[in-house]
Amino acid sequence: MDLLVLCPHYAPDVAPTGEVMTQIAEQLVARGHRLHIVTSLPWYRDHRIEAGWTGKLVRHEDHPWGRITRVHPFPTDKTNIPARALAFVGFSGLATLRAVLADSRPDAVLAMSPPLFLGAGGWLAAKRHRVPLVFNIQDVFPDAAVEVGAITNPTVIAAASWLERESYLHADAVTVLSEDLRDNVTAKIRGRRGRAGDPAKVRVIPNFIDTDRIRPGPHENAYRREHDLVGRTVVMYAGNVGFSQSLDLVLAAAAHLADDPDVVFVINGGGSARADLERQAAGLPNVRFVDMQPKARLAEVAAAGDVHVVPLRRGLARSSVPSKLYTILAAGRPVVASVDPGTEVARTVEAAGAGIAVPPEDPEAFTKALVTLLADRDERRRMGESARRFVEGWASPAAVAESYEHLFAELIAARRR
Repeated sequence: MDLLVLCPHYAPDVAPTGEVMTQIAEQLVARGHRLHIVTSLPWYRDHRIEAGWTGKLVRHEDHPWGRITRVHPFPTDKTNIPARALAFVGFSGLATLRAVLADSRPDAVLAMSPPLFLGAGGWLAAKRHRVPLVFNIQDVFPDAAVEVGAITNPTVIAAASWLERESYLHADAVTVLSEDLRDNVTAKIRGRRGRAGDPAKVRVIPNFIDTDRIRPGPHENAYRREHDLVGRTVVMYAGNVGFSQSLDLVLAAAAHLADDPDVVFVINGGGSARADLERQAAGLPNVRFVDMQPKARLAEVAAAGDVHVVPLRRGLARSSVPSKLYTILAAGRPVVASVDPGTEVARTVEAAGAGIAVPPEDPEAFTKALVTLLADRDERRRMGESARRFVEGWASPAAVAESYEHLFAELIAARRR
């Protein structure tokens, strides 16, 4: 089948959602489908258009399996919320225009959120081509933005909530990453007033992880040698350094273990909160900051950690499932997750026997869990092996791509009937 895909990032961009959509697309191509991907020019790493991609609002790349259309994302400082919102509108408008004006008629449309505006763009493209729309939700917006205080204006929240619900109602199916997110979205489309949608349209399809590319590797590798970590016990945070993460917990744990010369904390990544975090960590000699690494080094970075951490602010685990969790499991490393109890992240860590889940924003519980794992090398090894076994049977690329393929086929058949 021919599929039209709207997404905010795509390889070689290194954003987590770009990694996800690239993998989904590659698996669908491997299963014989043709794709037209409408996305942004690469910009995520430094929040500006990457060298070699500047000079045009729109670029096209033709491949044997279809086409990639890249449009300007109008990158801005992530801390400037109004400017960032305008950038999302500008990017989504350009992406929608290219999708609506696509030369060939697709069999179905797949749109990814955030940004939420791509839901409206996907609906317009699906309506123009008279085909079904699948709306893929990576983070529930505006819930996540409200939780971290990025949006506080009641009028803006109300407008975003209206657009969110309308996007769900106009989609033929909504895919989410977990049962928590299904409950969240289902409650919204049931409707307390006005039109109510069909809760059955909300399907759980997890993000997959390439278990061939991300495998357990030796702890002592080139990444450790490059950053003077050889022979140390490494507590690793690898991902976006933003307002959604409680990285102050990492600094609290580092302060507690400052007298242990064996343990070092590594924060690998960039984001809007990094500068302030570096100022807070100025007096902690056991904390290292490392810039975001190329995609090709992801497995190496994951392998370099003895213990990984996933710290989310209170409430966010109910509207988001960080893709880094799957990478950690595939790399065969134990994890300490600071998340709301009973959410998908906590349940996955516990079901996999892959680490310890503690309540969010609790420095004492977080530090205690880390100390427990750091003191027991054998337990860390056992948890890592259990994590790898779990992810191999749960979120393989083939299984997830097959789920999307079946969903598209179901919706296309229903539309034809």
